[in-house]
Amino acid sequence: MDNSRWEIIIKYFDGLTLEQQRQFKALGNLYEDWNAKINVISRKDTDNLYEHHVLHSLGIAKVINFKPGTMVMDLGSGGGFPGIPLAIFFPEVKFHLIDSIGKKIRVATEISQSIGLKNVSFAHERAEEEKAKFDYVVSRAVMPLGDLVKLAKKNIKKQQQNALPNGIICLKGGGLEQEISHLKSRSLTWDLSDYFDETYFETKKVVFTAI
Repeated sequence: MDNSRWEIIIKYFDGLTLEQQRQFKALGNLYEDWNAKINVISRKDTDNLYEHHVLHSLGIAKVINFKPGTMVMDLGSGGGFPGIPLAIFFPEVKFHLIDSIGKKIRVATEISQSIGLKNVSFAHERAEEEKAKFDYVVSRAVMPLGDLVKLAKKNIKKQQQNALPNGIICLKGGGLEQEISHLKSRSLTWDLSDYFDETYFETKKVVFTAI
């Protein structure tokens, strides 16, 4: 992979440390190598890893600045999105990545270890099995919002420490009015096209639901 593509991250996040830059830059070859063995992202999409997966994951960092010590679960993380890019960006925040498909969690674990991430843990399990409590659950379009709320609300802590109330933050695309209208709790949405110029983000959103 042409690792110069990682510079799209610098375009939108200019305060990264040298260590963060090293970690982001390493993701390209690591995902390309692992994806050849275990298909965690669409093979035709590997050239777009930084725009469609890494930068997309960091859309969450445009709408919330997690305080140090915040605990976040990435539900249905697959090969590590949005969890791994967020863990690089927020080194003082603890991330727990879960997925029901063992080989995907294996890839995320191996990549995390390869770049030296110290603030992530992993579990091969279904969401129903995870009993721990977190400030936030993040997810990337794994299921309708109503289903996600039902699954994840048991995992949200009561005590607050961030500007945004504890709850669920997910990356979604397309028309969400119907999904949001069925929710009983307060929701907020942000258009990623307000933060990123690329056409890929024209229909992409971050959605927050308070629990």
